[in-house]
Amino acid sequence: MKALAAAAETDGDLIARYLAGDERAAAELVHRHAAPLARFLAVQGAPEEELEDVVQDAFFKAFRGLRLFRGGASFRTWLLTIGSNLLKDRRRQWKRRQVIELTPDVRDPAGTPEGEADATWTAEKLQEGIAALARLQREVFLLRAQQGLEYPEIARGLGISEGAARVHYHHAVKRLKSWIQ
Repeated sequence: MKALAAAAETDGDLIARYLAGDERAAAELVHRHAAPLARFLAVQGAPEEELEDVVQDAFFKAFRGLRLFRGGASFRTWLLTIGSNLLKDRRRQWKRRQVIELTPDVRDPAGTPEGEADATWTAEKLQEGIAALARLQREVFLLRAQQGLEYPEIARGLGISEGAARVHYHHAVKRLKSWIQ
């Protein structure tokens, strides 16, 4: 009988329960919509190895913005739109983040012993400079330069404004340039 009552609840009912503090309502929304969202994103071309992360991030973003949901469309349509937008953002990140792993057996054909020594020295100085940065500058720099994250993501992750993330990155780059030179 309890299963029938749960099935009879609309997404709107579950949203209201969640906004009132009932975490089980959120779990039911995820249970109802995770598989359809994953199928939708897979059809849109989400790589299989990234699919779970994109689905999870879409739900995270949806639950964070649930108070703004007005019900003009169904919850599922709204969630699919969020997922689609996240996938577009991720595609841009993936294009920029094409990583080629260098191993000792992969050498630069144009490399000279002098060039390799300079590169080693520069890498060591860069590591020292990063370690010397203030904590927020270091975190913002690494999230931006190493992980390829955008400023809004960095700001959300560190609990700072987007403008502050930009300023910390700018100062980190400026300090690192002067450290290396």
